[in-house]
Amino acid sequence: MSPRIRQEVRDAIESLVREMMERLMLKVVETDPFDPDALRRERPFHLALVPEIIFKASHLERRFVTPFGRVWEKLARTLGESRYGFAATDHRISGLVPQERLARIQEILNDLEHSSSEARATPDWDGELRHILAGDGPLVETEVICDVFIASSPEDRGGFAFELKAALPNSDQTKVSKEKLFKLHAMTPTIVAEAYYGLPYNPYGERANYNWSFPMRWFDMRSDPCVLIGEELWDKIGGPGTFAQFVEILTEVGAEYHQRIYDEFLRIPWLPDRDATGAAPSSTRTP
Repeated sequence: MSPRIRQEVRDAIESLVREMMERLMLKVVETDPFDPDALRRERPFHLALVPEIIFKASHLERRFVTPFGRVWEKLARTLGESRYGFAATDHRISGLVPQERLARIQEILNDLEHSSSEARATPDWDGELRHILAGDGPLVETEVICDVFIASSPEDRGGFAFELKAALPNSDQTKVSKEKLFKLHAMTPTIVAEAYYGLPYNPYGERANYNWSFPMRWFDMRSDPCVLIGEELWDKIGGPGTFAQFVEILTEVGAEYHQRIYDEFLRIPWLPDRDATGAAPSSTRTP
């Protein structure tokens, strides 16, 4: 990626993050502020045991997490446009799928969903895909709406499709995403070159440690090649070093909003020499 394109991507990412944070600040400070009187009425026992500031921080946290879902898709689109030329969210892909392949997709999903853990199948992306692609039969017009599509143009058959979900997705979301990936791979002739199930970051740290049970019912989250988590996802979309650049940009923008959250929302003193995480410097921390 050239220095010019890298700067354009950086500016676009910063703009998206600032837009999201400004909406958050408007919401928690003006349109949906924390209500301490309601807390006293509704949770008197909780408030008697835990400082009010903890509940106030939780009020902001709940309003912060939800809007980030769409921001991940916008970030992916921005990176895709810069690197490949075209990217779109909620992109419709239509193609022909042999009828038997569609039946095999449902068969696999049913086996993975079985209510009895003893009878439930174990996810195996490569084996499942081989089984599906061995199917034949009359061609059926099939449409998939993927979260993000990236290619050189809307008609490019060498593009990438992504299902982007929260780091801790629920089971129903994941089932739908896996069905979409199967259908994209089952289309003939090929419409997309690659299709992935992506999570923006890994709350468990290492890929080998990912342990959220709901998506693991449908994918082998630790080894399926169609699953990309955190650094793998962003570097696939934007190229090597993209994830590190994200962290750098978010840290820089975050320093400004850390102070504003303390000043405008929490209304408690901000220490100017706090580090990027908001923690006090080591010299002032209690051992």
